[in-house]
Amino acid sequence: MREQESAAPVEFPGRDETAAPAERSSRRAVTLVISGGLLALALLVAMLVPLPYAVQRPGPTVDTLGEHDGEPLIHVDGAQTYATSGALMLTTVSVIGGPEYPVGAFDVLIGWLRSDQVVLPVEALFPDEATREQLDERSSQQMASSQTNATVSALEELGREVPMVLTVTGTAQGSGARGVVENGDVITSIEVPGKERTRVQAFSELVEVLRRTEPGTTVSLGVTRDGEQVELEVETSDPGHGSDQEGSVLGVFLEPDVEIPFEVDFDIDDIGGPSAGTMFALGIIDRLTEGEMTGGEQIAGTGTMDLAGQVGAIGGIEQKLVGARRDGAQWFLAPEGNCSDVVGHVPDGLRVVSVDTLSEARDAVQAIGAHEGDDLPTCAAEAS
Repeated sequence: MREQESAAPVEFPGRDETAAPAERSSRRAVTLVISGGLLALALLVAMLVPLPYAVQRPGPTVDTLGEHDGEPLIHVDGAQTYATSGALMLTTVSVIGGPEYPVGAFDVLIGWLRSDQVVLPVEALFPDEATREQLDERSSQQMASSQTNATVSALEELGREVPMVLTVTGTAQGSGARGVVENGDVITSIEVPGKERTRVQAFSELVEVLRRTEPGTTVSLGVTRDGEQVELEVETSDPGHGSDQEGSVLGVFLEPDVEIPFEVDFDIDDIGGPSAGTMFALGIIDRLTEGEMTGGEQIAGTGTMDLAGQVGAIGGIEQKLVGARRDGAQWFLAPEGNCSDVVGHVPDGLRVVSVDTLSEARDAVQAIGAHEGDDLPTCAAEAS
């Protein structure tokens, strides 16, 4: 008769059937605590790992009519200035991420969840391999240039002459100026066929002629070359897609040497880039004009400013709209070129006015200050 083999008992690691229920419960709790701790550590590490993104947020606003450390933000020395009221607020965007300041998963997650923030690939905002120091230097240079352009445009808007020397530093590939205009040439005049020659003493004078000139027109360009006056035949070009320039362009790069008749200083820290130009220019105009241009209203805005008084489009306008309303603005001056970005993103209580030039921006502020802003152009009209 075959003997039956008795089965050996099966053992489970970590489990003691003879242990008391309280002891088994205690071990289970320890396991859960350890597992939870490891999960939390893993999540923490994931949140801290840098990601190839940058996050745009509404930044602070600054009143160009206000003060900084007890002194006017815009200080004019050598010309009569006047007291005013209300606010002309430049708007900013705060960016986290980029070279030497990587963004973590937590900030990216918040950026995706919040409607007033936007998450972008880092190369969309920082397209080259520049260092943080180089980026800061570039931003400071853009700010300095915007202040110069704002000052020149504001003074010309007020009818004051601002002489400047326009020196050619390069020509655009494929333009009619290539091979004709040389680096170091100083532009002194321009003549369009069938019209009188215009003496060029300011960038705005050159741009005004070109705005009325069709692309492909051969113009006579007067330049000073090596101390001698030379006449050049240059075919104008189309400004190209995305340009704010109307009419045509010469296809030259210019370095202006500006002679501002009195000193204008801007006491502002920790803000860079070119997008404050329009609000700087309006602040200068208000300071140099008797009366209260804003009528006490809180007006915010943005936009680059060139030496001809043209308002240029900028980035991050959706965040700037939010920041403006957050800080009490009821009105916002937006570049016409940004209207497609504005529509559908205007916070409640904020009215947006579309402007294309400094003259239009000035007229808009005066209309708002006189409580006559209802008929001003809006971005909804521009984008429709």
